[in-house]
Amino acid sequence: MTWRQALLLSCFSAVVLLSNAKQKIFMQESDASNFLKRRSKRSPKPRDEVNAENRQKLRADELRREYYEEQRNEFENFVEEQNDEQEERSREAVEQWRQWHYDGLHPSYLYSRHHI
Repeated sequence: MTWRQALLLSCFSAVVLLSNAKQKIFMQESDASNFLKRRSKRSPKPRDEVNAENRQKLRADELRREYYEEQRNEFENFVEEQNDEQEERSREAVEQWRQWHYDGLHPSYLYSRHHI
């Protein structure tokens, strides 16, 4: 007898849950008919829809522009750092070469340049 009571109880609870869910899932008939009505392909879009699409496009363009500007700035900073490092390395190498080859007899290179 207990299995029959359990089956009856589960069926009753399922009916109650479905009746509550029906109210939440389904919309009114008037709303449904308006929802399913679609604009034909040849009819013009409403002004609000056009404005909304334009705002979305402008926002996407702005985000794209900001992204590429940020990427460009990062790359320019990277290139500037690389150039600075290269200049520093070459300056150090030249300075080392001058110190190694300086014999102490002649004035430094700044004073012995030939002027035309």
